[in-house]
Amino acid sequence: MLSIFRASLARRAFLTAGLCAVAGLSGVAAPVMAQQPATQQITYLLPAPANLPAFAPLMLAEKKGYYAAEGLSVRWLTVQGGADVGKQLASGNGDLGGGLGDTPIVLRPNGIPIKGVALLGGRTLHQLVVRDDANIKSPADLKGKTITVLAYQDTGFYATLGLLASAGLTRNDARIQGAGPAGVWQQVATGKAEVMVGTPEWAQNIEDAGVKVTMTSTDKYFPGMAQAILASDKTIAEKPEMIRKFVRATVKSVAEIMRDPAGAAKEYCAAVPAYKGKEAEIEKILTYYARNVYPGQQRLGAFDPARVTKLQDFYAQEKVIREKSKPEDLFTNQFVQ
Repeated sequence: MLSIFRASLARRAFLTAGLCAVAGLSGVAAPVMAQQPATQQITYLLPAPANLPAFAPLMLAEKKGYYAAEGLSVRWLTVQGGADVGKQLASGNGDLGGGLGDTPIVLRPNGIPIKGVALLGGRTLHQLVVRDDANIKSPADLKGKTITVLAYQDTGFYATLGLLASAGLTRNDARIQGAGPAGVWQQVATGKAEVMVGTPEWAQNIEDAGVKVTMTSTDKYFPGMAQAILASDKTIAEKPEMIRKFVRATVKSVAEIMRDPAGAAKEYCAAVPAYKGKEAEIEKILTYYARNVYPGQQRLGAFDPARVTKLQDFYAQEKVIREKSKPEDLFTNQFVQ
C-alpha cells in the first residue's frame, strides 16, 4: 500500500513538474511572439498590368521577400495610367502607386495633392519608338503621323506633348491614340501607327512581331523622368514609416537589377510564369533599363531638384500645364536612404 502511495506521489510530482515546465516555456514564448511586428497591409496602384517588365523591381522585391521583411503585405491593383494613379491616391483609393516623376508636375495644378517619394532611375522611362520604314529622324518629323500611347490618362501622353513641343508642334499636328497596353505596340507592329511613346518592353514586342524599329530615349529632346513611387500628401503625413519601408525594399531591388541584369532576368522569368522560356528577351529588356534608364543619380532613388525644375519650366513654357507648383510640393527625398 505504501509503495502505491509513493508511486502516486511520484506521478503527481512528475505531472506538476511537467506543467510548470510548460508554463515556464509559455512565459518565455509570449514575449518573443509579442516582438514579432504585425504585417501591414497596403495597396499599390500600378499604371499598367503588373506583368510588364517595367515593374520588374517591384515584382522581384515581392518574390524575394523584401516587402515581407519590412513587415509589408502588398496588394497590387492596376488602373488606367499614371495620371489616374495620382487621382486615385489623392482620393484615398490606395496607399502608394506608380507613375513618372513628371506626374505630380502635371496633376498638382489641377488640385491633386500628390508627390514623388522615390525616383527609379536618373534618366527617363519613356522611349520614342519609330518604325524604320516611317522615315522619322526627329520630333519635327512627327507632324501628320499617328502616335500611340498607353492612355490619355497616362503620363506617356504628356511626354508625347513634350516631344511635339520640343519641335514647335502641338497635339493637333499629330494623331495621338490612347491604345491600351496591347494596342499601344500592336498598332505600330501592324502599320496602323508609325510611332509609339512607351516603354522598352513594348518596343521589344514590336521587334518580336518582325518589324524593325529605332528606339531613342525621350530625354534626348526634353528632360523627362523615370518611374516614380507616388503618395498623397495625406499618406506622407500619416504613414511615413510605411513609405520608408516600401521605398527601401524597392530601391534595393533596382540596385540588384543594375548590378546583374542577366541574373535578374532569370529570377524574373521564374517569378512571372508568362515569361518562362523568354529569358533572353527579358535579359535584353532589363539590360536596357540597367544601362539607359536607372543610371544617373547621385543617390539611387533620389530626385534631382534641378531636373524637376527644368522639366516643370519646360511644361509651363509649352502650355502643357497652366501654372507651376513649388518644387517642394512635387517630390521629397526624405524616404531615400
